[in-house]
Amino acid sequence: MLRKTPRYERIAFVASRSPEAGKALARLVKRYGNVPPGKADVVVALGGDGLMLQTLHKSMKSGQPIYGMHRGTVGFLMNEFQEKGLRERLAAAQTTLIHPLLMRARDMKGRVTERYAINEVSLFRQTYQVSRLAIFIDGKERLPELMADGVLVATPAGSTAYNLSAQGPIIPLNASLLAVTPISPFRPRRWRGALLPDAARVTIKVLDAERRPVAAVADHAEVRSVREVDVTMDHSISMQMLFDPGHSLDERILREQFGV
Repeated sequence: MLRKTPRYERIAFVASRSPEAGKALARLVKRYGNVPPGKADVVVALGGDGLMLQTLHKSMKSGQPIYGMHRGTVGFLMNEFQEKGLRERLAAAQTTLIHPLLMRARDMKGRVTERYAINEVSLFRQTYQVSRLAIFIDGKERLPELMADGVLVATPAGSTAYNLSAQGPIIPLNASLLAVTPISPFRPRRWRGALLPDAARVTIKVLDAERRPVAAVADHAEVRSVREVDVTMDHSISMQMLFDPGHSLDERILREQFGV
């Protein structure tokens, strides 16, 4: 059975605040028109990776495909910018499905905050004192004490972001895995993290939370003074990212492993 080529007639453009993105937005709207995101067949984001993450968060439950064009600083998640032939590029684009992490953070007052993360959920020390953390996987204690600046849980899509800077592993996009990566570990000094099935539930408990407060961050949403954080991947949410042929996120992640 032949698959029908998607038709992206109604385009919603969103842009970062940079002058470069603003100029691109004006030219593209003049050429292709612009509709509100709620009425669009596709959302085209003009900027860098920060704007792409914002757009994915806003469109998380809409099911709309997102196509990014690089008009910002970091463009790992973006396609190259070209003004002409946009509808043809959209029709030929390859779809990558990604799932977000759901963070449930309980603070010192017992309040529970839920936030989604596309790249990673991170825990950081809030003061000069090192954090003391215990890590549980599916309810079983796996690391009784981690003394470090913090720890993060990354998706495959986020494995080349902060996770990579923290010396975590790069995960192929089609691998059903999560990375648990320590941030500047002091003890156990040689622990470099773990790879887990993406169905795992990661629970991080803060030891000595009163004296050594810790913040939890889901991408850009922060919860201060947490006592316990649960992290799971929400497979019920699938976000569609569109990439030009030969420039898919899978290909970029593969190239990143070889330093090219």
